[in-house]
Amino acid sequence: MKKRIASVVASAVVALAGVSPRVMAQDLSAPRCAGAGGGSIALAAQDACQQAYDVYQLLAPQLGLALAGGNATAGVGGVLGGLGHFSVGVRANAFDGLLPNTDNNGFPISTTGAQRRTLPTQNQFFGLPTADAAIGLFKGFPVGLTDVFGIDALVSAEYVPTINDGTNNSFSLNPSSNFQFGYGARIGLLSESIAFPGVSFTWIERDLPTIDINVHSGGDVGVNSSTIGITDLRVKTSAWRVVASKSLMAFSVAAGIGRDRYNQSATLEGTVNQSGGSATQSVPASQVLNRTNIFGDLAINLPILKIVFEAGNAMGGSVATYNSFAGGRADRSQLYGSFGLRLSR
Repeated sequence: MKKRIASVVASAVVALAGVSPRVMAQDLSAPRCAGAGGGSIALAAQDACQQAYDVYQLLAPQLGLALAGGNATAGVGGVLGGLGHFSVGVRANAFDGLLPNTDNNGFPISTTGAQRRTLPTQNQFFGLPTADAAIGLFKGFPVGLTDVFGIDALVSAEYVPTINDGTNNSFSLNPSSNFQFGYGARIGLLSESIAFPGVSFTWIERDLPTIDINVHSGGDVGVNSSTIGITDLRVKTSAWRVVASKSLMAFSVAAGIGRDRYNQSATLEGTVNQSGGSATQSVPASQVLNRTNIFGDLAINLPILKIVFEAGNAMGGSVATYNSFAGGRADRSQLYGSFGLRLSR
């Protein structure tokens, strides 16, 4: 798991090293990183800074989706049934992610300032593991063959490791905490019965801890090298869902639709070192993206365990970049899948 997270984050920050020579505009009419005086070293720092900004814009929606996923409680559509009922589970939201490709020196730095190019990318499956729990608080009010307005409390936990590469101090990832907890609630619109499916409205917030990232590449510090920092990286997501589910003895099915809100920010910094001196540029970056999310669940019902498979699609919203990406837009629609195990009582 540590290697996978390291690969995803390292790919994001190492892209500060440069870009491909192909040209294709994508939304921004001017660089976010301002031009600077001081000759070619300062202009190279501008190019590195702009690449960092665009790669951040590419990865931010993917980090949001890895957290938000689809159903707030995999395989469940209605409330649990009041006090004494609970559900705990683990799962991973995974998808075919789009990452910058730094192979074969595919990202050289320009000494003439920020350039508009197409950044090379590669496809890689990635996601984040989460644990979650639902606790029944209120069964609801009886209405005919069902109950309405039941309430469950929802909690979740995400894990991010601390990573330090001792080889030339080339990479470090330091979260403010290795664990981050989320919270939410589910309100039952209908409780599942013989005559009715379970239908609910859920809201949940899931975040990552604040993360600081540093990458050193090239030669010794101060000579033909670059040092890259991403500080105060914050990833916050909130999501609401309307979900319906029905148990079919050995199997359960669920489907839902909702909206995700990804709110993310960081400070990006690139330092270019050459024999003639060094230069640094930094820029604050933020992104707020609202997306529609649709999904379906299939669960195998064992005596106390559910094995849950989920598939969905997140779409909509707009992300602006100065450079473009060979694999597609930063705000493209994203298919995803989840696999989880759930214990219920």
